[in-house]
Amino acid sequence: MEYIYAAMLLHKAGKKIDEASIKKVLEAAGVKVDDGRVRALVAALSELDIEKVIKEAAVMPVVSTQVEHKAEAKVEEKKEEINEEKAAAGLSALFG
Repeated sequence: MEYIYAAMLLHKAGKKIDEASIKKVLEAAGVKVDDGRVRALVAALSELDIEKVIKEAAVMPVVSTQVEHKAEAKVEEKKEEINEEKAAAGLSALFG
């Protein structure tokens, strides 16, 4: 995660995300740098629009929370229907 954090910090600061910059940030944080991981990160990020990814990631929890609440409401609705059916069946047994 610290490699991603380093890239995000550089992006937020308006700096170029390259191998040397990532290494400097990680070394300043006291992280032992793996050159292969740095190269892989820089290569992966070179094709991405970081701002777009950040905005999409910020929206996802909100959308997923809304979907979750709708699902919970449906479950509660089903429980109420089942309870009403059981109550009706119990009453019919009294008069049956």
